[in-house]
Amino acid sequence: MLKQFNSITKELLEKRKAAHEICRLFNKSPSKGNLKRIKGLFAQCGEGVIIEAGFHCDYGSQMQIGDRTFININCTVLDAPIIEGVITIGSDCLIGPNVQLLAVSHAVEPKQRLQKENFAAPITIGNNVWIGAGAIVLSGITIGDNSVIGAGSVVTKDVTANTVVAGNPAQKIRDI
Repeated sequence: MLKQFNSITKELLEKRKAAHEICRLFNKSPSKGNLKRIKGLFAQCGEGVIIEAGFHCDYGSQMQIGDRTFININCTVLDAPIIEGVITIGSDCLIGPNVQLLAVSHAVEPKQRLQKENFAAPITIGNNVWIGAGAIVLSGITIGDNSVIGAGSVVTKDVTANTVVAGNPAQKIRDI
């Protein structure tokens, strides 16, 4: 279920600005120290996690990443500072270049959208998942263990474990 929140409060603007600055510094100079600062944003970050330059998140405070996960260049994470905006990435995952994990969205109804409220729902990515280059994962999605998301896919529905999906919207191609 989507949970509504106001992202333009003074407090949240400041939190986003601080997270964006940490991301900017890391992307300008992806040193061990700047990577440590990125990982320090997260609620949890496992051992052996590699994050390449170009990483961007809005807050990071609700993100959880398991061990040995690799996040390739230009990953964009729109997370939220509320429990409904949690993004969980399991262990041993491969996140391709230009992947977008979007736990935050806006209202569909025009009058409601004028209020500038955001909506968030968790994204949960299981263990040993491979998300191909340029894929987009929308809010409220769960991707089961060992699954593969084809490059350029838009994931609009949950993906069961041990499944290959691809396309826009992503559709099951086969079982693994």
